[in-house]
Parts: sequence; structure tokens; C-alpha cells
Amino acid sequence: MEASPSRWVLHVDLDQFIAAVEVLRHPELAGRQVVVGGRGDPAERAVVSTASYEARELGVGSGMPLRTAYRLAPDAVFLPVDKAAYDAASAEVMATLRRHGRLEVLGWDEAFLAYEGDEPEAFAREVQADVLARTRLHCSIGIGDNKIRAKIATGFGKPRGVYRLTRDTWFDVMGGRPVRDLWGVGAAVSRRLARHGIRTVAELAATDPEVLVGEFGPRMGAWYAELGSGHGSRVVDDTPWVARGHSRETTYQQDLTEPAEVEEAVRVLAAQVMEDVHAEGRPVIRITLKVRYVPFFTKTFSRTLPEPTSDAGTVEAAALVLAGKREEGRAIRLLGLRAEMLMPEPDTAERTPIRGRL
Repeated sequence: MEASPSRWVLHVDLDQFIAAVEVLRHPELAGRQVVVGGRGDPAERAVVSTASYEARELGVGSGMPLRTAYRLAPDAVFLPVDKAAYDAASAEVMATLRRHGRLEVLGWDEAFLAYEGDEPEAFAREVQADVLARTRLHCSIGIGDNKIRAKIATGFGKPRGVYRLTRDTWFDVMGGRPVRDLWGVGAAVSRRLARHGIRTVAELAATDPEVLVGEFGPRMGAWYAELGSGHGSRVVDDTPWVARGHSRETTYQQDLTEPAEVEEAVRVLAAQVMEDVHAEGRPVIRITLKVRYVPFFTKTFSRTLPEPTSDAGTVEAAALVLAGKREEGRAIRLLGLRAEMLMPEPDTAERTPIRGRL
């Protein structure tokens, strides 16, 4: 049954989640610059998964090459990624949040929580205290009259804070801010908006929706038109989340320069991805190959399969076809492969393994 709209939506976001989990495991790191990524060796090719606030103050950020992070924070402690530890911590957090109401999980470290009462700030502080007591992790909470405003409000509450953003305060708080501050608006979209003279949230809200539809298409154009005014759903959907696909990627310590090296690397990725897919029990319908060339230029190639398949050989062959579209003679530093699966029928969704979004 579809969930009803909530009076209030809370967006709960764990503060520096991965770094915080590592500090719990290594208390001596409290208050120090901590960077988590790859195998924890800044001399290797890998990117930052997260950094403690102390490291962030020096400019270290997620997605940054570890070598760059080391130049910015040479005194930081670099640690390897330990997915199993983060999965366990996340499960404990989400179990705690479910004690307080209807929950929509967004990922390892964030979720929407429904609240029907008249004192959302007091409720948010109660949730924070419970999460801290049960998991020893701190969180920030955004309160909104819909999910968009709750999500954006969280940024104003970090770290360890609570902030409310509603229709009445939207333009006072957000109107003069750049569109990049909106949920789902990245650098590429903000550049496209700027070509139409749209740079602030207020300017986006005032734009004729037809202009946005012409630039982004009927679905996304309409979405951005609503986003400018902070409009969005109030429904917190606690339906178990089902993975649409699985991906694997590898950053190579030595560039791949020979065709045979690339093909073997693609075969390895295909085998890894299909291992994950087989655990789901659903066939693959589409694959995407990510190729990152030296020094740091990324290109993606996608293909919809002729028919859904669970055959690893078929997926491998399709991935190799995509690999053949790369620029020949150009060195490769990273390859990634994603397999999108056929979604289950509604009556079988509960029997499908649920995997958190990263």
C-alpha cells in the first residue's frame, strides 16, 4: 500500500560517516586528519572515499585522487576502505531510525524519516540522541515540509545540528544561492542553466518551464522547474529498496596500453559484476562501460542487450564490444562496468535481496 504524505519529513545524515566509523575502531585517531580511500596507500592510484572534518579543512574531498589528498594533508592518517564495517554500522543506524517511524533509506549514511507531530525539532533531537546512544555516531537532521527541503536543510545543520526549511522560508534562505546548491544540480547542469542566464535559485524558479523543457527534455525540464521553488514529494516510502544494477571498477596502478590488457581487464570486471548479479537472481538488460583515460578524462559507453540474460558469457561479449569503442592507442587508468537488471514485479519485490545504495 502506498505511504501517505507526512506532516514533516526529516532527512537524517550521518556526519563524516566512514571516517567516524574508522575513528570508533581506532579511538586514537579522534581529532586527527583521517582520509579513507583505496587500499590506504596515497602512493597508489585511488580516490578519497571520505575524509574527516579536520582533513576537509585542508581541502581534502571525496573523489579526489589520494595523491592530491596527500599533498594537501601530508600529516593525515590514510586508511583502506572496509565496506563490511560500513555495512554493519549502517545497518545498526537504520535499525535505530526505524524505531522512530516510517523510514526511506537513501544509502549507507542517510535516510528520510516521517514525523506526524507538532514539535519536529524536539523529535529530531530525540532521534539524534538515540542514534548516538546506540551507535556512537553523530548525525545532522534537516526538517522540511517535503523531501527536497528536508534534504537541503541538512546542509545548514551540519555538523550535529538540526535545521528547518519550509515553503515560507525557502526563498529567504535559498533564493540568492547558486543553483549548484540544489539537490541534483551538478556542475554540468549549472553550466547549461547559466547559458540561459539562470544562476540563482530564484532565477530558476522564475524561469518559464518551457525554456527548461527545451533544454533538458520533458521529464528533467519539469523537474528543474519544480526544484527552483523547492517543490517535491512529502511521501516517505518505506518499501524495501531493490538494486537496479551492480557495478565494479578498478583503478590500475600501471596504465593499460595494450589491447590484450584492456580485454583481460574487461573480462575480470564482467565476471565480478555477474557474480553480484547472480546473487540477485534477475537478468541483465543493459550494460555500461566506464573508461578513464590518462591523465583523468572519462568516457562511458552503453548498450541495451537484445534480450534479458543471466549468461555471463553474453554479458562479457557485450562488454568487449563496448571496449572496442574506446580510443585506440590512448592509455587507460581506470575501467568500470555496470550491469542494469530487470526490476522485479511488485509482488516479488519483498523476496528480492536488498542492497544499500552507495
